[in-house]
Amino acid sequence: MTTLGVLHPGSMGAAVAAQARRTGAEVLWCSAGRSASSKARAEKYGFTPVHTLSELTDRADIILSLCPPAAAEDVARDVAACAYARIYVDGNAVSPATMTNISAIVHRSGATAVDGSVIGSPPSDAKSPRLYLSGPTDVLPLVARLFAGSTVQARILPGGIGQASALKLSYSSYQKASRALAAVAYALASDHGVEAELLDIAEGHTTNYLAETSYFPKVAARSWRWGPEMEEAAHALGEAGLPGELADAAAAVMGRWARLKDTPTDLAHVLEMLHMSPSGDPT
Repeated sequence: MTTLGVLHPGSMGAAVAAQARRTGAEVLWCSAGRSASSKARAEKYGFTPVHTLSELTDRADIILSLCPPAAAEDVARDVAACAYARIYVDGNAVSPATMTNISAIVHRSGATAVDGSVIGSPPSDAKSPRLYLSGPTDVLPLVARLFAGSTVQARILPGGIGQASALKLSYSSYQKASRALAAVAYALASDHGVEAELLDIAEGHTTNYLAETSYFPKVAARSWRWGPEMEEAAHALGEAGLPGELADAAAAVMGRWARLKDTPTDLAHVLEMLHMSPSGDPT
């Protein structure tokens, strides 16, 4: 039996760890300082409580960190301070550079770091998120095996530390920002009494722009006029007392494409220009 330590059983961490328990792993959690909600989740899924982090690190073959990203490095330091020397999976939404730092932190105590990212909703009988794993190739199958036959789809990525984190933030930068922007757009329409018309327009469009990469060059070619439109949108939001930063950011992105001005181009060139300032200098 593999022993998995989970830090900490929030809604995602508890649900993911529960799938490992369903496949035969013992799941440990450290109850010290945790909330009543965490305790309730751990009891619901049948996790084994331990009183100290050092007890968890002594017993766990694999540790899975699923916590708020701002706490990810501190959690890794706490584990390293216990001289943990087995497999440490960081499944948090952190940047590749932060993941590299976390890998270095746990490596100093002798542990092997695995870069993980969960994409999707907490697993259940109806939901099956993906757990992407990258890092040392000799340990990745050991982690993936924890979830074999469960509703967590473990997928191993080629490349080392940073690959899973890059995939997570590539996805969430669109998925989460687009939702925030949608809320702001609706708020502006609501302030002016045109929210029903906005929804009517939106319901006629079902395109997922993240999946239609062939559309990016068309956006780039129109950015010389779309960028100023986004600046006006930012002004309108500000006038309504709404946050306009996302519209400003969209204008800044389009500013890097403004030199194309109705010029047909290909995807590779469009993506390359995102690394350049409006004047054409590398950023």
